[in-house]
Amino acid sequence: MQTLDILLFSSRAATANRGRSLLMLLAMAIGVFSVILLISLGDSARRYVMDQFASLGTNLLIVLPGRSETTGGPPPLLGETPRDLTLEDALALTRSTAIRAISPIVAGSAPVSVRPLERELMVIGATAELFTMRHLTMSQGSFLPPGDPTRAAAVCVLGAKGKTELFGNHPALGQWLRIGQRRFRVIGVLASKGVSLGEDLGDMIIIPVAAAQSLFNTGSLFRIIVEATAPEAIPRAKESILSIIQARHEGEDDVTVITQDAVLATFDRIFKALTLAVAGVAAISLVVAGIMIMNIMLVAVSNRRGEIGLLKALGAPRRQIMGLFLSEAALLSLTGAAAGCLLAYGSIRLLAAFYPAYLIGLAPWSPVIAVGVALTTGIVFGVLPARRAARLEPALALSRR
Repeated sequence: MQTLDILLFSSRAATANRGRSLLMLLAMAIGVFSVILLISLGDSARRYVMDQFASLGTNLLIVLPGRSETTGGPPPLLGETPRDLTLEDALALTRSTAIRAISPIVAGSAPVSVRPLERELMVIGATAELFTMRHLTMSQGSFLPPGDPTRAAAVCVLGAKGKTELFGNHPALGQWLRIGQRRFRVIGVLASKGVSLGEDLGDMIIIPVAAAQSLFNTGSLFRIIVEATAPEAIPRAKESILSIIQARHEGEDDVTVITQDAVLATFDRIFKALTLAVAGVAAISLVVAGIMIMNIMLVAVSNRRGEIGLLKALGAPRRQIMGLFLSEAALLSLTGAAAGCLLAYGSIRLLAAFYPAYLIGLAPWSPVIAVGVALTTGIVFGVLPARRAARLEPALALSRR
C-alpha cells in the first residue's frame, strides 16, 4: 500500500465510527489546549514582570542597609544591628566615576489633609534625580527642584490618585496641604502610571528627602537608588558603592547592593521553571488522552477483526497492519491537536482583550511542543492496539473468533 492509500484507509476508519473518533479528538484537544494555555500564560507573566522592571529605569542599583547573608554561619550577636544609611553616605557615592546619579529615599506613611479632608498616604522623600531614574512624567507643574539634598524645602509632588482624593476637580498647584504637623506647597502632580510591581505612585506624595527625615524624625535612609553611567559600568559601580560605604562605616561590610540585571535574571529563572512545571502538570491531560486512545483502539481492533483478517489473507504483512493503526492514531492525534491549538489561540486572544495591560500572548514555541507531545502520545499509546491487530491469525480473524 502506498502512503496515500494508508492515509485514505486511516481517515475512512476514523470517520466510520464518529462517536469513538469524537471522544478521541476531544480528549486530545483538551490536553493540547491546557498545555498551550498554561505555557503561554506563564510566558506572558514572565514578560510582564521583565517589562515592569525595565520600566523602573535602566542601569539601576539599589543600596539597602544590612548585609544579605548567603553563606550561613551563626546568627548575629544579641543587640547587634546593621548600621543605618545616612544622607552623607548617599552624597559620598557621587565621588565614583561609574555613578551618574543617586537618589536617597526615605519612606513612611502619614496623614495628609486639605481643609476638612484627610487621607493616609505613603510619603516618599527623594531628590530631583528620581524623576529621570524612574522615568516619571508630570501631569501638571514640575517635580522636586534640583539643589542641595540637605535643604528641607516645604514643597511636594502629588500622585494622580492622591490629587483627586484631596482636591477633586479643583486645581492643586500652588495650594497648601498638611502632612502630619507640617505644611507643604503643591508644585506638581504626577501623571497616572498605574500599578507597577505592586507599587502605585498615584497613592504617594513625594517631598524632599531632608524634609522627610525631619517629618519622620529620623536621620537614616530607607534605601539609596543609584544609576550607573552605562550598563557595562554596573559592576564597577557596585564595587565603588561597597568600598565607599565600607570606608565610611569603619570597615564594616554592612550594606547590600542589588543590581537590576541580577533581579531580572533571578525572576527569569523562576518564571521559566514555573512555566515548565505548570506545562508538566498540564501534560498529564495528554497522558490521559493517550490512555483513552489506547482503550478505544483496543475495542476497535476487536470490532474490526474481520477487516484485519481480510487484509492479512490478501497478503498484508504485520508491519503494514501496524502502520495502518498507528497512522489512524497519529491522524486523530494531529486533528485533536489542531483543534486544541485553535481553541487555545482563541482563549488567549479573548484574555488579551479583557486584560490588555498584562501583555497576554501566545508563546511562539508552545504549539510546536504541544503538537509534538500530542503526536508522540498518540503513537506511543497506539502501539499496543496496533501490535494486537498485527498478531491476529487470518483464519481466526475472518471467523471473528
